[in-house]
Amino acid sequence: MDSDEVWRTTDEQRASLADLIEAMTPEQWETPSLCEGWRVGDVAAHLTLAHTSWSTVMVEIVRARGSFDRMVHDTAVRAGGEPPAVYAERLRAMVGSRRRAPVVSPLEPMLDTIVHGQDMAIPLGIARPVPAQAAAVAAQRAWDMGFPFGAKRRLRGLRLEADDTNWAVGEDAPVVGPICALLLLVTGRTAAAVPHLTGAGTPLLAR
Repeated sequence: MDSDEVWRTTDEQRASLADLIEAMTPEQWETPSLCEGWRVGDVAAHLTLAHTSWSTVMVEIVRARGSFDRMVHDTAVRAGGEPPAVYAERLRAMVGSRRRAPVVSPLEPMLDTIVHGQDMAIPLGIARPVPAQAAAVAAQRAWDMGFPFGAKRRLRGLRLEADDTNWAVGEDAPVVGPICALLLLVTGRTAAAVPHLTGAGTPLLAR
């Protein structure tokens, strides 16, 4: 995918997520997401913080005592007190923008919108189709990044193979399934991914 295709996909994901968020009930908003310790509403709030400035990031890192994970969690929770319609409006306002948070490539906003869309939709029992090519590009980016996913170390000894698009990484015991499930696996959503995977390496994911 070239840069225009990446941003076009990000825009499409943000627009459809705005529709999803706007229609949520209070009960859905409070439902635990796939992100441990995050409500669905916290994930929605996090998605609207993608334009955070460098100075704000530094302040929040200090506030979180140097912990990246704590910083991301705490900023989302603090931003999560508004009604769903507020976050839907904020996401729609981001459509068309190519602004990025500090030190991230154009691929991370796409990755975030795809994965966090599943973080919200799966616990709510909502089917949210993912474009296979974009999911493959996102999965490759997550695999290559190292931090914060640690996929190469965590999934050492496994060969991940998509059965719905041309994508494979790793070696040895095969783990086969749709690219959306493999993207969830690479980004640490193992429990949500495993039911959709097959292959000799799948039982090893219990590690």
